[in-house]
Amino acid sequence: MAKKLVLKVTAGADAPERCSQAFTVASVAVASGVDVSLWLTGESAWFALPGRAAEFELPHAAPLPDLLDTILSTGKVTLCTQCAARRDITEKDVIEGVRIAGAQVFVQEALADDVQALVY
Repeated sequence: MAKKLVLKVTAGADAPERCSQAFTVASVAVASGVDVSLWLTGESAWFALPGRAAEFELPHAAPLPDLLDTILSTGKVTLCTQCAARRDITEKDVIEGVRIAGAQVFVQEALADDVQALVY
């Protein structure tokens, strides 16, 4: 098993099942003791803002705020720099514990030793 899991989620309310799958996998990995880094890109960028995860609904899926809280408890959540800029989101706007970083940091994390990277 990889010692670290890096997930990039590109979907939000526009593709709810894919979005939920990414958050679910990240949450289960955290609960299993895996070092998780979840990247919010594209439409999932909105979930870096307070209250936005609570607006997400998908039948028969775990509540997104619960999944996000689990990931933030021991994992890392990163909002893509360009995605944030396109949505006028700044560091002062995001949930505590969410950082903003760019592609260089993503590539470094994804290519590190003992890492498994997934994109949803």
